[in-house]
Amino acid sequence: MGKVYIQTHGCQMNEYDSSKMAEVLLASHRLEKTTDPAEADVLLLNTCSIREKAEEKVFSALGRFRVLKEKNPHVVIGVGGCVASQEGSAILNRAPYVDMIFGPQTLHRIGDMLKEVALKHQPVVDISFPEIEKFDRLPEPRAEGPTAYVSIMEGCSKYCSFCVVPYTRGEEISRPLDDVLVEISTLAKQGVREVILLGQNVNDYRGSTHDGNIADLAMLIHYTAAIDGILRIRFTTSHPLAFSNNLIEAYATIPELANHLHLPVQSGSDRILAAMKRGYTALEYKSKIRRLRKVRPTICISSDFIIGFPGETEADFEDTMNLVHEIGFDNSFSFIYSPRPGTPAAQLPDTVSIEIKKQRLAILQNRIFLNMQKISESMVGTLEKILVLGPSNKNPEKLSGRTENNRFVHFDGTPDMIGQLATVKITAAQPYSLSGELA
Repeated sequence: MGKVYIQTHGCQMNEYDSSKMAEVLLASHRLEKTTDPAEADVLLLNTCSIREKAEEKVFSALGRFRVLKEKNPHVVIGVGGCVASQEGSAILNRAPYVDMIFGPQTLHRIGDMLKEVALKHQPVVDISFPEIEKFDRLPEPRAEGPTAYVSIMEGCSKYCSFCVVPYTRGEEISRPLDDVLVEISTLAKQGVREVILLGQNVNDYRGSTHDGNIADLAMLIHYTAAIDGILRIRFTTSHPLAFSNNLIEAYATIPELANHLHLPVQSGSDRILAAMKRGYTALEYKSKIRRLRKVRPTICISSDFIIGFPGETEADFEDTMNLVHEIGFDNSFSFIYSPRPGTPAAQLPDTVSIEIKKQRLAILQNRIFLNMQKISESMVGTLEKILVLGPSNKNPEKLSGRTENNRFVHFDGTPDMIGQLATVKITAAQPYSLSGELA
């Protein structure tokens, strides 16, 4: 059996895609995953184009792959993901030693592409958008622990002015409801207890049903909660515009739905939100959170923020900080704006200095960190349901698990508890984790 090494950049969707690449090559070529690129027969780079200098990071990684190929000419190098979709065969101009280039929607074809490389001894490029075919052609899902990602849709049709995703992953396409439920049921039989439903805009899920109707995300969550073995459900990434009353009702009626929501707002300024083409105001965002907290008063909210969007004034930033104060966000993914080629926002004049952007980012991140600490400290002395994931990375003699509000807890336990829910009393709060003892 040969070996495949996969280096992944980017979001949870890319992590999911990488796991599927490994499954495809295990089925087609009996290639086993390795964490050592030096022993691999196939080197795959799964790329992300969201952040600044994404392309340069790709070619830097490919440079390291090239050294390995020079030592072992039989090694096959493949580039997948969003940069591959965006750049296509242009990657070969700078890296002619690359053998395969494929997009997020064609990763299921990499077994055939590998055969073609071996037969023709020339690069193969496939960055097409064959819609739902990807999911129909993937091998049976394999569990790798008590938690699993399940992709329920691809692409995005929102076209926010700063985002490249619609151009690299295509328009929104939802998987049929029954197909998703079969995958989740298969994983549950293998010991999965928590599923994380994935999509670029997961709230907009509209899956066809066997009787010709359409299921939204709330309906999918209802059916998922009824599957034997599934104890906890999460979903990401959300768009506020598609956060519906049906979803709020799901939080009221489905205890398996985790007491945590990641709902990217990006800015608290209505002027900036309009320039971003987000389609909602700060007041509308707050209204949805207020309605959600009526049915889940203790729910923790995390979010995404873009700081320094072109034209952002001090008043705009103050609006964002006011929103952070009002909502009390528990965590965030927050970055300085970076223009992405081909997006409308890349053409906007940017007069804010990088020093001011860095200063604003530090202020925001510090405020949210203090919120997170406050929430963690309030959990000391409480009883929490922990999904036990395995031995603790900090101390292998202890177990580690995750609370509903997405905090890791380290405690003494026995191996037979892995994959189950345990009731743990929180005894101490550290900056990024909690300590506890079995109740």
